[in-house]
Amino acid sequence: MGALRTVVDRLRLRLLLRDEYESLPLRKWFSTSFAVDVGLYSYGCFDRWRFPPRTRIGRYCSIAKTARILDANHPLEALTTHPYLYERRFGVVAEDRIDPEWLVIEDDVWISHNAIISPTCKFIGRGAVIGAGAVVTHSVDRYTIVAGIPARVLRRRFSDDVIAAIEATRWWEMDKAGLRDLVASNPDMAFRPSVTSLARQAVLPGLRRADDRKPAGSAPDPQH
Repeated sequence: MGALRTVVDRLRLRLLLRDEYESLPLRKWFSTSFAVDVGLYSYGCFDRWRFPPRTRIGRYCSIAKTARILDANHPLEALTTHPYLYERRFGVVAEDRIDPEWLVIEDDVWISHNAIISPTCKFIGRGAVIGAGAVVTHSVDRYTIVAGIPARVLRRRFSDDVIAAIEATRWWEMDKAGLRDLVASNPDMAFRPSVTSLARQAVLPGLRRADDRKPAGSAPDPQH
């Protein structure tokens, strides 16, 4: 029965991935079945082997197919680091002994090829960039570029005043049609954001509806 379910899940995933960027059924399935919440337009994260339970990903995230999240470390203080000692499915212990916190990845995060998010990282802020091959061991602030082993801060994408102006727009709540209209009407904001170009956009088109704010079963919004 287990093998049959695996085959069925693979076929279902293959069908749903045809609309990876926008499929609501795909997102509902991952949220309810695997406790992986994914916002609209994010891609590269519908893999329950690379993205463990209790992972929440915002909207417009770009994640390489080779990136991976590690949900928990093997216990170094125990007699053995083998999973027999912390996973009850093997029949040695009566209950699971590892209970990881949610990892929150906010909107518009880019995680590049072969990047690894370690269990000690539980927050990656909006607009952050994780460089190729990075091993991220700590939280990453919004609009920050990190790279290396272990990952270290290279720089911020924008100045403080531009970041504040971007945050005020809440552009990531726009739908795709609204983003297209924005690019047509205010290309400077889209491609060269500045305090001036951001201030010109008083009202953003295509903001998402309230019922699209977060999938069922999600972790609470981070206070960050």
